[in-house]
Amino acid sequence: MALPRIMPYAAPTDLPRPRADWRPERDRTALLVHDMQRYFCAAFSPDQQPLESVTGNIARLLASARQAGIPVFYTAQRGDQLRADRGLQSDLWGPGMRATPEHEEILPGIAPRSGDLVLVKHRYSAFQRSNMAELMRARGRDQLLVTGIYAHIGCLCTAAEAFQRDIQPFAITDAQADFDLPRHEMAMGWVAACCGGVIDTKAALAAMAEAA
Repeated sequence: MALPRIMPYAAPTDLPRPRADWRPERDRTALLVHDMQRYFCAAFSPDQQPLESVTGNIARLLASARQAGIPVFYTAQRGDQLRADRGLQSDLWGPGMRATPEHEEILPGIAPRSGDLVLVKHRYSAFQRSNMAELMRARGRDQLLVTGIYAHIGCLCTAAEAFQRDIQPFAITDAQADFDLPRHEMAMGWVAACCGGVIDTKAALAAMAEAA
């Protein structure tokens, strides 16, 4: 039931064509860094793809978002959760992380800073049992750039729930990582077909820099 050992792979480069013609806009969007904690990232081979480029791209997106005044959200699970709190996740993934820095810490190169919003993660979607939607709307944001891991699990569920809350999601394909390339491509295809946009880091950075 533990996380698999993830073999290196290169992130998808062929972006699926989304059903919607949405474009991210600097004054409408927020940035989400999803589950980039040591526990989850340990499944990847260190200093290899896709994690190496994903963390670099997230760092670039964070720098641009902070400079542009775009709200930055993080999700982070807490260790030693009770089974009653983990719910059905325990049946699929076991007890999860421990309450130690080696498990709970967000990777230092992309860690939260003052002014960022860190949400306690309870389920796959960042919106579950959190006030993320309310925090976004209070800041006038109805678009969400989704980065992090894992593309076909929490990132996908977050994008789907954003859509159902009338928030336009954008999966940043080269700022997400997954168990393998087929699952990564499946997640991008599903988002494009059913709930949002699929773009790369270059396009997201251009949108952040674009004047309103």
